[in-house]
Amino acid sequence: MDNPIGRKSLPHEVPPHISPNPEGDVFFITIGCKQRGTNQLTKDEIWKAILETLLLRESKGEIQIRLVLAMPDHLHGLFIFHGVKPMKQVIRDFKSWMAKTQGIKWERDFFDHRLRSWESAYQKGEYIRENPVRAGLLEISEEWEYVYDTIKR
Repeated sequence: MDNPIGRKSLPHEVPPHISPNPEGDVFFITIGCKQRGTNQLTKDEIWKAILETLLLRESKGEIQIRLVLAMPDHLHGLFIFHGVKPMKQVIRDFKSWMAKTQGIKWERDFFDHRLRSWESAYQKGEYIRENPVRAGLLEISEEWEYVYDTIKR
């Protein structure tokens, strides 16, 4: 079906010629909300729901959370997908649940980038943590409430 605004659907599978990391590939994920500039995610009850559903998915072995941070209109994360379900389905299920239970209006699809080393993951983690500072929401990133971080700094 033709998309009237010309946006293509993004592939979210690791190509078969890429060797999987035995410890799990780390992916930098960004999920945006519709109506950019509107605060849908940085509310205590919404953040609690985000964490609850991600931790439930982690307990089922679908995902490993390294870092997740909510901004008012988008979510950044570093995740490992263990293959219980494909990454695309894990994200789709998360977005669907949040839309149904919390009324979040998501943009179609999401952005993913496979990180090739833990050093790269550490650098992306620093980028994610500083996002609220770059956005002018606070001066010290450690004061941001809407973050779950398992990476040692």
